[in-house]
Amino acid sequence: MKINEVEALVGITKKNIRFYEEKGLLSPSRNSENGYRDYGQAEVDVLRRIKLLRKLGVPIDEIRRMQEGTQTVGDGMRRHLVTLERERQNIDEAVRLCALLKDKEMPLSQLDAQSVLEEMEMLEQSGATFQNKQQQDIRIRYIAPIAIAAAAVVVLAALAGLFVWGLLLDSANAPPLAAVVVLLAVLIFPIIGVLLALFQRIREISKGEADDAKKY
Repeated sequence: MKINEVEALVGITKKNIRFYEEKGLLSPSRNSENGYRDYGQAEVDVLRRIKLLRKLGVPIDEIRRMQEGTQTVGDGMRRHLVTLERERQNIDEAVRLCALLKDKEMPLSQLDAQSVLEEMEMLEQSGATFQNKQQQDIRIRYIAPIAIAAAAVVVLAALAGLFVWGLLLDSANAPPLAAVVVLLAVLIFPIIGVLLALFQRIREISKGEADDAKKY
């Protein structure tokens, strides 16, 4: 089967299917003639199991351990239940604080946020969590593309700088101006391309592209 057929059959988007492949949860074979991925019933069954577990909120790493056989479904669920119970306690505290604020019929400008924040900090010291985890994940995902882009820009810029420096040291033997412009363009255009790619990737992350797999 092709990926479009699997998408329709299982109800998981192509982007999510590729995401699971990148994470090592799915390993379809390759068609020897055209090199395309070839999905069979085994891959469909795997995706259905992944979809089930992701709908229950089971982390990718937990699913991987189940797939590898280092823990059973029961082991994974017991671990996940501990996480869910902790999250339920956090939600209960958030609900209580929201209910407390619900009775404050006043403009936001008059709200004494400090007293509520102090109570939340005390709860966090006891293990409660109120911060937006998804926003934390997004910030972490920014690090890799920015670091890679920065490294590429630094290398290309250094090469361009060395080229110009060499011309200044020996201007008498410098190549024709047209050749200099072409050589500099060869170094500068990739820098522009890297920055544009980085901008596009940041836009994709901001739109939640990397969060789509959390639906399953």
